[in-house]
Amino acid sequence: MRSNVSEEILEKLITNYLIDSNSYERGALYGSGEYNKEFAIDETRLFRFLEITQGDELAKLPIKTDKNERYEFLSALSRHISKEGVIKILRSVFRYKHLRFDLYYVSTIEQYSDNIFSVTRQLKYSLNNENSADFVIFINGLPIVTCELKNNITGQNTQDAIEQYKRDRNPKELLFSFKRCVCHFALDEYTIAMCTKLDEKSSWFLPFNKGQNNGAGNPYNPNGLNTDYFWKYILTKPILSKILENYAQVIEEKDRKTNKIKEKQIFPRYHQLDVVEYLIDDVSKNGVGEKYLIQHSAGSGKSNSISWLAYGLVKIKLFDTVLVVTDRVNLDKQIRDTIKAMMEVKGTVEHASTSSELKKCISNGTSIVISTVHKFQEILKDLQEDYGNRKFAIIIDEAHSSQSGSLSAKMNMVLSGNTGNHDEDIEKIVEIIIKGRKMIKNASYFAFTATPKNKTLEMFGFPYQEGDKTKRKPHHIYTMKQAIEEGFILDVLKNYTPIESYYKLTKIVVDDPQFDKKKAQKKLRAYVEGQEFPISEKATMIVEHFHNNVAMKIGGKARAMVVTSSIKRAIEYFTIINKELEKRNSSFKAIVAFSGEKEIGGKIVNENTLNKFSGRDIEETFKEEPYRILIAADKFQTGFDEPLLHTMYVDKMLYDIAAVQTLSRLNRAHPQKNDTCILDFANDINIIQHAFETYYKTTILSKEADPQKLNECLDVIENLQVYDNDMVDTCVKLYLGGCDREQLEPLLNKARQNYSDLDIAEQISFKSNAKTFNRTYNFLAAILPYGSSEWEKKSVFLTLLLPKLPAPKGEDLSEGILETVDLESYRLEKKDAMAIRLSDENAEIEPISTNTNIFIPTPELEPLSQIIDEFHTLWGNINWTDKDKIVKQLKELPANVAKYQAYQNAIKNSDSQNARDESDRATMDEIAKSMSTGLELYKHIMDNEGLKKWVLDMVFNNTYNRPRI
Repeated sequence: MRSNVSEEILEKLITNYLIDSNSYERGALYGSGEYNKEFAIDETRLFRFLEITQGDELAKLPIKTDKNERYEFLSALSRHISKEGVIKILRSVFRYKHLRFDLYYVSTIEQYSDNIFSVTRQLKYSLNNENSADFVIFINGLPIVTCELKNNITGQNTQDAIEQYKRDRNPKELLFSFKRCVCHFALDEYTIAMCTKLDEKSSWFLPFNKGQNNGAGNPYNPNGLNTDYFWKYILTKPILSKILENYAQVIEEKDRKTNKIKEKQIFPRYHQLDVVEYLIDDVSKNGVGEKYLIQHSAGSGKSNSISWLAYGLVKIKLFDTVLVVTDRVNLDKQIRDTIKAMMEVKGTVEHASTSSELKKCISNGTSIVISTVHKFQEILKDLQEDYGNRKFAIIIDEAHSSQSGSLSAKMNMVLSGNTGNHDEDIEKIVEIIIKGRKMIKNASYFAFTATPKNKTLEMFGFPYQEGDKTKRKPHHIYTMKQAIEEGFILDVLKNYTPIESYYKLTKIVVDDPQFDKKKAQKKLRAYVEGQEFPISEKATMIVEHFHNNVAMKIGGKARAMVVTSSIKRAIEYFTIINKELEKRNSSFKAIVAFSGEKEIGGKIVNENTLNKFSGRDIEETFKEEPYRILIAADKFQTGFDEPLLHTMYVDKMLYDIAAVQTLSRLNRAHPQKNDTCILDFANDINIIQHAFETYYKTTILSKEADPQKLNECLDVIENLQVYDNDMVDTCVKLYLGGCDREQLEPLLNKARQNYSDLDIAEQISFKSNAKTFNRTYNFLAAILPYGSSEWEKKSVFLTLLLPKLPAPKGEDLSEGILETVDLESYRLEKKDAMAIRLSDENAEIEPISTNTNIFIPTPELEPLSQIIDEFHTLWGNINWTDKDKIVKQLKELPANVAKYQAYQNAIKNSDSQNARDESDRATMDEIAKSMSTGLELYKHIMDNEGLKKWVLDMVFNNTYNRPRI
């Protein structure tokens, strides 16, 4: 006898489990009159629940015995559910005439056991046809969840179930209308998808999966189906009740111009439910004082996760106040509104933008206080009240920016009550400051970020042992890889187009002066890129590309962003792009975004004067016509969530987190958004690839920072005798005692003079080690189990001294080169679009840098004519058979050589000569590797010793890591 593998068997498997293992009631197969199609209510179970729990109230009217009264009651209830939504009905009361009814009892009270959970298979829901839903979950007769099942063995899968919802489940049917059910699920034995609002073809289904290998899908289940967590966990009474009580909700979004309210029903995605439940469970078991790091990708719904966590932490009653600190003003409001919608008691959620407001909130026992990180820093400057007897939960959004050393120290001092006063002995004050720097025991920290830095991992990460190293990793992850594969965000590297610039410079002086080659090359490039003609050429390309390739994307609503390197460059782009748009008689306009003011042509300008509207309105105005292109200088590169943003034009060098955060502005999903596009005028593809690979999967700290580096730094700087211990003690005592500035100046100026008397190498040594000491101490002071009065006092002193020290400078032997050249020609060349592939591996990052090696650059003097020749060589003026291929090979050489392990080891562990030897070996090996596709370069290098030396020098000079001040 063969096994039955039909869809029906899966249906029976799920419903039988709920009935046999979870005490669900079985709804009648195919319906038997208990489900009222007109009102989409299982009236048999509704009235049984009301009779059991509120029989006296029900008996006040002949609802059970009079058909007309019963009909009127069901009609009123149905209208109320359609208006308010089933979620709100479950959390509040239903008023019928002079009666009040609870339609659900929450899980924290005794009457919870009176709730009737039921599951009905093949529910015939329509008055118009015989269509049936595979199964529907009811609570007290009200439908909560619908499900459509498919089976891969019979040739159908989750996608077919989704199509069935879109095609055959009419949202005009009461059961499938908005807010009548909490969520609709489509699933097979491998994957699950969910939708909270059915809208025919526009229905937006999102994955509801655990993830497999940090990507989409579900892990292999040796004990059953891969998706059985859905009925063995999600649909169980305790978890479904928890979701309905603490997570699911309808939120309102108001259009600021029309004041129209748009409703959105939300249901937690699997990773959101998982992280909040994990954190609340862990803190309930382990109590106050733990630290947690959550690495959740952009597009993971962090704002909702944070809101649900804050609400959950209030409910467990461990904390007096939950503090939510965010670095995004728009998210600050979003979190506030979401939490307020969850909280049943007014005044439990407040926003604090001043120290007095925060004091008032904490003193009044406000449950949740929300503030932006910038406001919070200002608050902490003035907040001096002792809160050491209170317990706090501190939720930090984008932890890498919100938890700086100074902010962390201020926060910890204030909330622990360790602020001290000026009347105490100086050593006691220092002890109080040291204690105050520590992450406080009366608080639990919950740090959220998509891109954890080494400091973030060391401060909040979960420690584990691997061999002889203690490493750290996040407590919970939802990776960029999984978010992309599940469609929550788009892969911004899938359509990446480099734009190469080619220039020709001409010498305009008779003689041939010598300049420092490296500095000159850098200045020449900045000179060329800053000329009006190159900017105009790029702006023209941007407008052309936007009109031809972007404007009609996302249903004709696509937006673009131009990322620039400076305010001046942003204004230049803004002016030229708007002129180009006018030339085309375009219906579109550009917006410029930057902070502060800038003098242009003798006139002071800012966002307001250029855009003709307030800078505060840029984000909202950008959603409206005719504004389609946003030109930004250091704004909107983080925390900007605009699903209509489709294309980015990058004219700024980007590295590491900045590269990931900036380019990720494009990744927000939209039902009509199928792809994104990047045109990059400035960056090396290998650098972008490496930046994204660091945060593509789990980011791990390779080892913990070594506090001994602090003593090593002090040994170096104190041997240079810029200051002595008496000078430090006097300065610290005066400063912490609140002295006037003029009392400090003589001491600091004496140290400054001693520094100025050092030679260049010694100045570099002092300043680099002093900076390293301060950077490392500010970080380590929060997490070390012990403190040091000496380290604290030296940190205070060096913090006062460092800003007064001039930067060590040698003679600039490239000065004047820009007066000797002119731009003869310039052209842009658009390369083929490509997909940048990322390594499918976890990334390890090194702890906070304590590198203090000294490097004094030795000028390489060359005649101007030779520098220009080399400049052209690098940028496309070589007479080769296939010029572009050769230039491409040369440009890729440094990045490829830098990957050689032997070379990396030599850089870390040996001197520069050994490193040079390894570099040369790796370079020749890399060139030889490319013989099959690039024989021309190999032949010329082997025939020309000068060219060979130039290539070897070029690679080494572009890869050897020599730290500078």
